Amino acid sequence: MTDTISHPVFAINHMVAPSLGIRGFFQLAKSLGLSDVEIRNDLEGNAIIDGTPAAEVRSLAAEAGVHIATINALQRVNEWTPEREQQAIELADYAKEAGAAALVLVPVNDGSGRQDGERQENLRTALKALKPILEARGLIGFVEPLGFEICSLRSKREAAEAIGAIGGQGRFKLVHDTFHHHLAGEPELFPALTGLVHISGVTDPEVTVSDMRDPHRVLVDADDRLGNVDQIQALLDQGYTGLFSFEPFAAEVQRLENPSAAISASMDTIKAGLI
Repeated sequence: MTDTISHPVFAINHMVAPSLGIRGFFQLAKSLGLSDVEIRNDLEGNAIIDGTPAAEVRSLAAEAGVHIATINALQRVNEWTPEREQQAIELADYAKEAGAAALVLVPVNDGSGRQDGERQENLRTALKALKPILEARGLIGFVEPLGFEICSLRSKREAAEAIGAIGGQGRFKLVHDTFHHHLAGEPELFPALTGLVHISGVTDPEVTVSDMRDPHRVLVDADDRLGNVDQIQALLDQGYTGLFSFEPFAAEVQRLENPSAAISASMDTIKAGLI
């Protein structure tokens, strides 16, 4: 009897090449042999923020033969207000029409809403209100804890408990971000509840973990300090079968003239490191 080896299924987030238009971004995915992409609503001069109709995004994705895994993201999700509800409805409507499968849900990350008791209640309130919005449109909500010390949701366990408390299993899943997982220092992985993995590396040898920020996030290479390969291996070993989506924020990555070659090299590095 031979052991079967699980291989990661890669995807790309538009943050890998934010200067590419949506058509160029979809073509980048195809050049890498990838079928799944994440689009964003926070890129100036690009879809969605430039007013590109959702139907056009859907058509361009179909033309390129790619699937829109997520729209990233509904921000400050755990600060539920009438304004947030309206934002959620508009983004969910756009996601459905664009053919996206899920919305990424990002917590407040400015130092507020962190009190014990308050933050758990805030998240439950938001997820309970979001559940029917997502259900009506056939969407999944991907809750993404952030490892920054000022964040109102650092713990995947707290997110998992909130999902359970509102009966949200099946409608909500977790995002495992390799950068934020390292920063949070939370050992548990929750593979069965994980719907998406974001991958990026940090290679700067000087920056301390508590000082790591988005501009330090590069493509994973041999000098990675975050243990990406170990995290990916552990998730695969524990039965995770979803996407591993590249989400670097470093300017030097986003300005690459040939992002396809760099992303391909990173995929090769990761695959070579896996057992």
